[in-house]
Amino acid sequence: MKVKPNSGWKDIPIGGLIDEPGTAAEYVTGTWRTYKPVWSSEKCIQCLRCWIFCPDSAVKVVDGKIAGPNYQHCKGCGICARHCPPKAHALDMVLDVEE
Repeated sequence: MKVKPNSGWKDIPIGGLIDEPGTAAEYVTGTWRTYKPVWSSEKCIQCLRCWIFCPDSAVKVVDGKIAGPNYQHCKGCGICARHCPPKAHALDMVLDVEE
């Protein structure tokens, strides 16, 4: 099955089968979440823990530094916020409501 750019969850084959390697980035899964991480560049100490622990590779890194969440792929699990050092507290999970 050929994956179309910006495919959503309804486009994934039944059973969640992805039969081509390297196609996960083609599926936009950010609409699945209830909560989203809000990142503060001022508070971020660039420890990269959020990037390391994110199971969806939904943390953008530019030139070796965190550039914020990629909301197209973030599913709102909150792992990034849980691993952000408490003293920095650069990530807050908030209800993701459409405006």
